[in-house]
Amino acid sequence: MTTKEELYDVVRRPIITEKSTRASEANAMVFEVAKSANKPLIKEAIETIFNVKVKAVNTLVTKGKVKRHRGRPGRRNDVKKAYVTLEEGHMIDVTTGL
Repeated sequence: MTTKEELYDVVRRPIITEKSTRASEANAMVFEVAKSANKPLIKEAIETIFNVKVKAVNTLVTKGKVKRHRGRPGRRNDVKKAYVTLEEGHMIDVTTGL
């Protein structure tokens, strides 16, 4: 069991895009999570922070794009996303603060 402060470090922020909005219709939410977080830790963090029951967790790592700034090449950071499917009857309102 980890402390609540450590669980807040696991879940960084919700991702609100067109694709994540479509996923929410299927009772799933998308979060940016720490790269070192695994599925059981993500599940524990979501259940503790938002007081909901999690059905499944799917993760993926989006590789950072190569971009240019003032003519010099740079690279954005990699981002780990978690698609969290909730049990029926549970929902998370991401429009309110924590």
